[in-house]
Amino acid sequence: MKVLILGSGGREHTLAWKIAQSKLLDELFIAPGNAGTLAHGKNISLDISDFAAVGRFALEEKIKMIVVGPEAPLVAGIYDYFRSDRRLRKISIIGPSQKGAMLEGSKDFANEFMSRNNIPTARFLTVTKETYQDGVTFLKSMEPPYVLKADGLAAGKGVLILNTLEEAKTELAAMLEGKFGKASEKVVIEEFLAGIELSVFVLTDGHNYVIFPEAKDYKRVGEGDTGLNTGGMGAVSPVSFADNLFMKKVEEHVIKPTIRGLEQEKIIYRGFLYFGLMNVIGNPYVIEYNVRMGDPEAEVVLPRVNNDLLELFTAVVRKKLKKYKADINPQAVCTVVMAAGGYPGDYEKGKEIRNLDRVTNSIVFHAGTKLYEDGKVLTNGGRVLAVSSYGDTKNSALARTYRNADLIDFEKKYYRRDIGYDI
Repeated sequence: MKVLILGSGGREHTLAWKIAQSKLLDELFIAPGNAGTLAHGKNISLDISDFAAVGRFALEEKIKMIVVGPEAPLVAGIYDYFRSDRRLRKISIIGPSQKGAMLEGSKDFANEFMSRNNIPTARFLTVTKETYQDGVTFLKSMEPPYVLKADGLAAGKGVLILNTLEEAKTELAAMLEGKFGKASEKVVIEEFLAGIELSVFVLTDGHNYVIFPEAKDYKRVGEGDTGLNTGGMGAVSPVSFADNLFMKKVEEHVIKPTIRGLEQEKIIYRGFLYFGLMNVIGNPYVIEYNVRMGDPEAEVVLPRVNNDLLELFTAVVRKKLKKYKADINPQAVCTVVMAAGGYPGDYEKGKEIRNLDRVTNSIVFHAGTKLYEDGKVLTNGGRVLAVSSYGDTKNSALARTYRNADLIDFEKKYYRRDIGYDI
């Protein structure tokens, strides 16, 4: 089977690494990929938002399956584009329909979906410029801190948690005036849920599902969960508080009603579904859906899945996922993201990355990298690398990861040194 992965980050390198192990794979392409994905397939210079160009390439190369890494093409409707073209519809897409992708593409849609399907989540209100005063009234009815979310996609940075009513009113006005562009033309105000975050992942064919390992990721740039939100600075799996009792609650109160709701509302969904949860005194509440594998969670979740991933994807396409269960490696996997100095603000690209060849007992997943003509690997983004390691315990996995993160070098490298130490 010929497979095309869309995307260029750490998640896509991890997908390429995993899919390349499949006995079903004949040839793998990654568009546009990065310096790391070259070890597993061919990088292709394609604008993945140009569906016509992706379709032409897929036809020319006789691609059988496209695995969509990031959320933007899904929200823009790549699944529907391929289904609507008689030449392209024979190519399988791993990812939901445009309507299904609204679970991530619109916070308002997701919250209303949860409300209709009795899925536990925070109390919320969606506001626009015209209903700003209603938003202020709602804020006054709540206790601090206050949570404001841009309705649309904002590259993981559209969520603000504010400690005073005045701050919340000011930021609400700023968001509605375009602080996050079109993404915040509508803003969802949510009740703050106090607890511990957890990410749970399923692969679904729209009817059945396989539960993948859970993970905990770390969004703040600074140690002690301080500073600005990022795309993610590290992750660990398994998560100690996600015991059998808690995960049973997740399945019964979150996963099953979500899949049932998609079926009842006739929403086509074939791919990964990510539940961002809050453990509130032992009970799961959904704080967000993502419609793809997380990043950097992919770098700890996929290494723990022993199944042939391409075989599972094929079962998704054929709606035969009921026959499968996840075969989970009991070892811990921990990843630490090495970022460019200044990220998530301004940062420089083009810095040479040294000592990659000296890494032992870890897997280095590339994110923001590119291969230069002379064979040098250069930085090419804010999140540059994710260093993942197995261990019999979380601490032993982290020790290996940090030993190699210390070894890898590039100008102004930065990474958090406290990943995993809060659980």
